[in-house]
Amino acid sequence: MPELHQSIAQHYHERTKYNPETLASKNQRLDWAKQPVPFKEYKIGSTFDLKPYIQEKAEAYANNPDALWWQRLSRLLFRSYGLTAKMPSMGSAVYLRAAPSAGGLYPAEVYVVSRGTSLLPPGLYNYQCRTHSLMHYWESDVWQTLQSACFWHPSLENTQLAIIVTAVFYRSAWRYEDRAYRRIFLDTGHLLGNIELAAAITDYRPHLIGGFVDESVNDLLYIDPQQEGAIAILPLADLLDVNQNLPLGCTALPSATETSYPQIPDGELLTYFHRHTQIQSGITGNLNLPTIKQEKSLEDKYNFPFCLKIPTTTAPIQWGQKLSELEITMYKRRSTRAYNGDDLTFDELKDLLDFTYQPQNYIDQSLDISPDYFDLNLIETFIAVCGVKGLEAGCYYYAPKAQELRQIRFKNFRRELHFLCLGQELGRDAAAVLFHTADLKAAIAQYGDRVYRYLHMDAGHLGQRLNLAAMHLNVGVSGIGGFFDDQVNDVLGIPADEAVLYITTLGRPR
Repeated sequence: MPELHQSIAQHYHERTKYNPETLASKNQRLDWAKQPVPFKEYKIGSTFDLKPYIQEKAEAYANNPDALWWQRLSRLLFRSYGLTAKMPSMGSAVYLRAAPSAGGLYPAEVYVVSRGTSLLPPGLYNYQCRTHSLMHYWESDVWQTLQSACFWHPSLENTQLAIIVTAVFYRSAWRYEDRAYRRIFLDTGHLLGNIELAAAITDYRPHLIGGFVDESVNDLLYIDPQQEGAIAILPLADLLDVNQNLPLGCTALPSATETSYPQIPDGELLTYFHRHTQIQSGITGNLNLPTIKQEKSLEDKYNFPFCLKIPTTTAPIQWGQKLSELEITMYKRRSTRAYNGDDLTFDELKDLLDFTYQPQNYIDQSLDISPDYFDLNLIETFIAVCGVKGLEAGCYYYAPKAQELRQIRFKNFRRELHFLCLGQELGRDAAAVLFHTADLKAAIAQYGDRVYRYLHMDAGHLGQRLNLAAMHLNVGVSGIGGFFDDQVNDVLGIPADEAVLYITTLGRPR
């Protein structure tokens, strides 16, 4: 029976941990005949083709405001989740997208909701990445329904467009079973990172909403909640429209905390957990008024007088005129398959940390200096250094506000990292391995079981910024969502109450 003191989020996390003693018994042969198709198809609807606008630069449409509007929306969607390559695989084709996905399974679907503009009629649209088009599958005024489902969030008051990201659960569960829930939200975090940066390139500002009535949004989109669920909503403020000046609202809202639940069979845990992280209808009160939240400070962690503290401040990465190099990097991004074991430089590591955690340094490059996350105060960062020139091997805590590394363990962890990453050579040959963690019990106390979504999406968002910075610097990078959970804490000396969310490996590509 489940432990009575555990919430469903804690139970899910404990039950989906990989353990070296039981992992082999869990490995099942994949049924390739049931491999999910990572695309949605609609038999009825009208298509808005975005391909004609993807090649031209904005300057080409200087005298054509309608074409410029389409070009900006086209680039935003393409850089966020468009197809970037077609790879042969087992007699068929695998389509790679701008955002990375565990196993290339792409569980996320992207919808666009239009309030009704002169160019995009009101209603619901699905982004069809294979044809780079919008499928208008429901033509009706749905904006007020969306506002109600989001508790009249202020960022929906004056905006005309919103992106809704959903997850099609089976696409990932086919391979990763119940643990797929973790990977789904990490993958969505990658996508949110792309949307944030692609919006800056195209003069939009996305406002992230994680608190909404799930059933209402699922009904709005006409999706089957047993198969697919809404997980993030992003109203898009058009920065070229002076009327879309948006007040701030809460990004994340709490759900209930479920501590009484039955014995849930394997294979049903994912959908049960998702259902019990939902916000129910009937909640009253103006939940989205800006509030001054007492932030939990993590900056004093490992701040001992005798602890080695190394500043990480550095000049920001330069992304070129009008962020041209960032746009190229987003298109060319790939996960590194193997490292050669050579060292990185400390300057490279500092550059990666700066772009990922110090967005305020990029105000001169037209990037958002305060992008939306659900709650970064809950996320902690540890770095296992094995081969960084000018930095002693060991485990470091990264304090983002102080912008310094604090060494908490002296050791070269190459052999242990190989083991922790399920025997993947990426862990063994990496120059540095970054771990995102969170105190799960404390996070649940603040946001209920729904916080499990927020934590993994925020970790994925940070991971995507790492991905793009590494690609720009010609540093190899690859995220790892499968690891021996408890052993990570033991080996690195991370407190046992820190749940490991995500691992990002960094090194020299082979």
